Amino acid sequence: MSTQSTPILSVLTEDLLIRVNEKLVQDSDRKIWRLICKEFHRVDSITRKTLRVLHVEFLLTLLKNYTNLHTLDLSVCPCIEDGTITLLLHRVDHSMWARNLKFLNLSRANGLKFSGLEMLVGACKGLESVDVSYCCGFGDREAAAISGCGGLKELRMDKCLGVSDVGLAKIVVGCGRLERLSLKWCMEISYLGVELLCKKCLELKFLDVSYLKVTSDWLRSIAALSKLEDLAMVGCSLVNDVGLQFLENGCPLLQKIDVSRCDCVSSSGLTALIRGHNGLLQIDAGHAISEFSGNFVECMQELKNLNAIIIDGARVSDTIFQTISSNCKSLIEIGLSKCTGVTNMGIMQLVSGCVNLKTINLTCCRSITDAAISAIADSCRNLLRLKLESCNMVTEKSLGHLGLHCALLEELDLTDCFGVNDRGLERLSRCSKLLCLKLGLCTNISDTGLFYIASNCSQLHELDLYRCTGIGDDGLAALSSGCKKLRKLNLSYCFEVTDKGMKSLGYLEELSDLELRALDKITGAGLAALVTRCKRLAYLDLKYCERVDDTGFWALAYYSRNLRQINLSYCSITDMALCMLMGNLTRLQDADLVQLTNVTVQGI
Repeated sequence: MSTQSTPILSVLTEDLLIRVNEKLVQDSDRKIWRLICKEFHRVDSITRKTLRVLHVEFLLTLLKNYTNLHTLDLSVCPCIEDGTITLLLHRVDHSMWARNLKFLNLSRANGLKFSGLEMLVGACKGLESVDVSYCCGFGDREAAAISGCGGLKELRMDKCLGVSDVGLAKIVVGCGRLERLSLKWCMEISYLGVELLCKKCLELKFLDVSYLKVTSDWLRSIAALSKLEDLAMVGCSLVNDVGLQFLENGCPLLQKIDVSRCDCVSSSGLTALIRGHNGLLQIDAGHAISEFSGNFVECMQELKNLNAIIIDGARVSDTIFQTISSNCKSLIEIGLSKCTGVTNMGIMQLVSGCVNLKTINLTCCRSITDAAISAIADSCRNLLRLKLESCNMVTEKSLGHLGLHCALLEELDLTDCFGVNDRGLERLSRCSKLLCLKLGLCTNISDTGLFYIASNCSQLHELDLYRCTGIGDDGLAALSSGCKKLRKLNLSYCFEVTDKGMKSLGYLEELSDLELRALDKITGAGLAALVTRCKRLAYLDLKYCERVDDTGFWALAYYSRNLRQINLSYCSITDMALCMLMGNLTRLQDADLVQLTNVTVQGI
């Protein structure tokens, strides 16, 4: 009888391998999977639906390998241009990779003009969503190219400053099935373009006209959109109560309204809007309304389905919290940042009725104490996000209650909370699902507190230690050992960090955003030790790191090819190193180069 064992891969069918592959959520896990063997790589190729291209030079090869894509993201390829598209369509069989493509992200693709867009749209017949936000050269001709997407349902054109009513007219005539449209910061769009939009695109469900010169006439036209569910008008200084009254009897399906930073809106206009839409789910009036009238408070009693309200910067009272608590039982988010009149009693009343709250923003609510945080922790057991920046009366007792009762907590902002100390972080570390923790300006924490966090919060993705002067190399060693998934880290003005700490950070291989401003004890050797291992860095701030010399910058130029933003102001870099750095970092989109005393005119 043969004793030869059967290879494990031979008993795994393609169907089983596909099911295993679908369970891999993290990019790092998928990368390891496809490197194991050719069969695993093939399965990844036929199942991958989303592709984010980091280097344009690999685009041709990637599209040959991945032919079943639904989403293609080229937003981090600033070098893509019309010639790239021509080459792509001629060398790669676009009938393969383009046939299923539905979502195309071209944000910040400044080199792509009319010709390239026209070719791309012609090849991708099934496109349903396109993002061309922040494309500096995108104007009316490029909008005309996009209008060829007859089946387009979603279009984002944020800050496309060259688009006027002419370009918008081309789009609304050619893309009559649009359901979602963002025109944020498109300053050349006027009432004429929006009026035509409201007549032609009757399927619109989402419209963003933030920072445009929106007037009452605009809102009269927008009110005719019978299927509109979500309207954003952030920073529209000409929007007033009269305009909101037009919406009172229009947009019957409206569920979300954002009038934040609309200076001319008062509580009476918002009251009229609520009267016509008592089924509203989300209201954002942050920094728009200074105080609330009795009529507004009375109207809020009708908002039984409300799940989010943002009233940042307003004057509030315990009466408002009592009304919300008694009537808005479905509330899951409330924003009270910089509100005056927020008291412990008000918060206690709020959470006694709104036990389903998941997001609470109490930034700069300076009267809040441990009593309010304890009430939140006791009542809101499903809390996910809590912002307590500059709540100086919060102490370790609050963190103890959060650690005991809020096991699901994912995000906590304790910036500038003087009462936070190592003992508090020990208690907080029971929140093992924390993803984001902000401790900037918490001067009473040390490496000991960081050790507690690193030991128990292994899922942490973002950590802010800005000006935490008690943090040093030992804390970073603990962090690099316990928080392997860390992506964003701010160590600016943590003066005790040295090259030893930089070496420890090198073990955080998923790190993408790192701020090291004014760390005067790190040198070129420390920077080299960091970047040799951290290949995913996309943002790096080295401002005022005066002891880092060219040896560090040479290593940066060689290993950090994925950098998109860098700050080298007041550094000791020389002409030669700067030339090498700028030449090698082909994905760089933004560089701050202020006061480089060792760089000459020739170097620039």
